[in-house]
Amino acid sequence: MNPQIIGKIDRRLGKPLCGLLTIARRLGQLFLPNRVAGPVRKILFIKMIEQGATVLAYRALRTAVDRVGRENVYFWVFQENRPILDLLDVIPPENVIVIHTDTPFHLAVGMLGTLWRARRMKFDATVDMEFFSRASAILAFLTGARRRVGLHRFTGEGPYRGDLLTHRVQYNPYLHVAVQYHQLVESIWVDPKQTPLLKQPAPRLEDGGYEPPEFIPREGEVATVRGILAKLVGQPVEGPIFLVNPNASDLLPLRKWSTGRFVELSQRLLQDEPDALLVITGAPSEQEAAEKVAHSIATERCISIAGHTTLRQLMVLYTMADVLVTNDSGPGHFSSMTAIDSVVLFGPETPALFGPLGRNTHVVWANLSCSPCVNAINHRFSPCDDNVCMQAITVDAVHSTVSNLIRRRRVKARPLAVFEAAG
Repeated sequence: MNPQIIGKIDRRLGKPLCGLLTIARRLGQLFLPNRVAGPVRKILFIKMIEQGATVLAYRALRTAVDRVGRENVYFWVFQENRPILDLLDVIPPENVIVIHTDTPFHLAVGMLGTLWRARRMKFDATVDMEFFSRASAILAFLTGARRRVGLHRFTGEGPYRGDLLTHRVQYNPYLHVAVQYHQLVESIWVDPKQTPLLKQPAPRLEDGGYEPPEFIPREGEVATVRGILAKLVGQPVEGPIFLVNPNASDLLPLRKWSTGRFVELSQRLLQDEPDALLVITGAPSEQEAAEKVAHSIATERCISIAGHTTLRQLMVLYTMADVLVTNDSGPGHFSSMTAIDSVVLFGPETPALFGPLGRNTHVVWANLSCSPCVNAINHRFSPCDDNVCMQAITVDAVHSTVSNLIRRRRVKARPLAVFEAAG
């Protein structure tokens, strides 16, 4: 569902609902003042959108599993954002509570139905991983969970979403999102009278433990994906594979590098590598736009695979390819679960907070004074109407980065090739 529509619903309905439920909560505290007490046996994560951010939550999910057991951790999500949870494989598939969003009717019915299911399951704690979304705070409250962890604005001027949480965590714009998610989980077991949470040293990414799990294809999956490529190309694929994800119909246009620059970069890479295949990737909804990009590159060595694979098959393709170039979006996080070199172009957002955590991720960022203008405080709706931050990233800069990565990969592979030849 379009995030702008979700934002309008959140503002127009969310504010009054948060206010009414806050009054209800405070009245309830008069009769049940110590309701937060008791053991935590079952935890529900609420993260409806953004599969890339779910990858960053891997450490948080794993911590919850370590505390209460895999079978007692659940995740509430929109249907289109469910696949990455299956790939992370940190909680059981049957513990994923899904809401269908293909129509407003299905969204409303799904929200009510899953909320009723959540109430019946009697969760001890919820972890609201949305940044200042009113809907997620409302859902957390209505589950009836005794402990409700999430971000609170306190004296700040962030979006109002009432006082529905029991464990109110201070939003820290200096912490990477992966660390912030982990801190939310740690707050479940802390005395909620501490204001604000969390009053303990913040972990550092450099200390490790935040990297996503490695994705390993199952037997036969590489052959299947090679078959898909061969069908689209018209012959078997044997040379290097380069991937480009232009987000041709991205719902957040400010993050987009221009299509013309993706086309120019692709043409230059194919000139450098006569045996390479360049593959345009994208979501099924981007199929038509991605095919137009491939057509603009104007060579038989370029194809679009958007709409031809599942997310799992796309992950398999990452394990087969050498380099991926993408805007700041989900694929940059998905690819961090593989050994592919990913070049991620950042503009209105900052890699200091949302950068992918894979060892082979390479960020290109102009770091303008106005960046980041898309953030948690403004619901990711920037006033910017001219993304100079993305325009400042030149084709030359990205081409140089990719070329260096390709050369480095060949140097790493050369000793193995020499050894095999000698054998």
